[in-house]
Amino acid sequence: MMNLPPKLVASLARMGITDPTPIQSQAIPHALNGRDVMGLAQTGTGKTAAFGVPLVAQMLDLVNRPGPRGVRGLVLAPTRELASQIAEHLKGLVNGTQLKVTVVVGGQSINTQIKRLERGTDLLVATPGRLIDLLDRGAVNLKPCTFLVLDEADQMLDLGFIHALRRIASEIPKERQTMLFSATMPKQMNELAQSYLEKPIRIEVTPPGKAADKVRQEVHFIAKTEKTELLIELLDKHRTERALVFGRTKHGMEKLMRVLEKRGFAATSIHGNKSQGQRDRAIAAFKAGDITVLVATDVAARGLDIPDVKFVYNYELPNVPDSYVHRIGRTARAGKDGIAVAFCAPDEMDDLKGIEKTMGMSIPVASGRAWEVAAPAKPAGGQRRGGPKPAQGKPAGAGGQRRRRRPGRGKAAAKAAA
Repeated sequence: MMNLPPKLVASLARMGITDPTPIQSQAIPHALNGRDVMGLAQTGTGKTAAFGVPLVAQMLDLVNRPGPRGVRGLVLAPTRELASQIAEHLKGLVNGTQLKVTVVVGGQSINTQIKRLERGTDLLVATPGRLIDLLDRGAVNLKPCTFLVLDEADQMLDLGFIHALRRIASEIPKERQTMLFSATMPKQMNELAQSYLEKPIRIEVTPPGKAADKVRQEVHFIAKTEKTELLIELLDKHRTERALVFGRTKHGMEKLMRVLEKRGFAATSIHGNKSQGQRDRAIAAFKAGDITVLVATDVAARGLDIPDVKFVYNYELPNVPDSYVHRIGRTARAGKDGIAVAFCAPDEMDDLKGIEKTMGMSIPVASGRAWEVAAPAKPAGGQRRGGPKPAQGKPAGAGGQRRRRRPGRGKAAAKAAA
């Protein structure tokens, strides 16, 4: 397979990886030749192996071992869950070799991580925030690093990690191979690519914003106060099948999870207020089937590779259109079908329009009628009025809600993710 080292081929066979996906077949040969790579593909298309295989293959040819606190290859990921999943995959690839994989993320003992890094590591998987903490303490040395991977780079930008990335890159030699993988290509990504990559080969296997082909999508136009009862009604129809429920806020999703528990659902939650141990246990229970409803903020939109998630509910629409694509990408994995259900309240119409524009399609309507947004009027007295009103002819106050302040995506969001 692509003239890979025998030990790596054996590892791939043990992991059940025999036929490369499109992103793998196109990216791996270039990466094996030492080229910088910019790969654009949806989550769930095999991006981890696309950079993991050439990374491990080239490292097996290196003779020198990493020195104290030294790192030879660095993989950065935006969230703890994704970093842990990448590390697990890489450990499978290096099984039976002398290579060592270490993962460092927030929410865990930094002293334990410092001790783990004392002897150095071949491959370090990290979230930017925790890596900065370790650099500040002199616990890690990136000078020997000759490989850098930025995974889900668009989400790192969205979480406000740009300054952390610049600091980390300044610690790594310019003579290196860099691979950047992303599901979308926002404008700021070009700046990032120009700063970090040298004459990269660009590989795009799925147009940005395109949802998985096997996801059946639908939207319910419903008042905000009625969302919980509709969710319970829909979940009740498939109590034995796994479902992910996404919302915007940590407190809101925790409250919703408690309501679902009281109504008899095997539910749990993950969000930025949960410790890493709590998040790991929740995901493990969800994977095992002990929990059938996982309520989450966008911390779970990427990095969760659970093949048997049949349903994804957007209880609240994200205010970043690409996040919708990532959320629904948690279903229809490994060639299976999936269903993505969105709830749209009056103040979410702009968000829905943005999502549909990004995907280049209209989401089929399951119930209700699209809310009309009245143009603001300026009455006598200087006050502006107007706002969302239902097309059914209800008064604007029936089901209409004042637009909430959208959650920030700066330091607080980055800290929660890392």
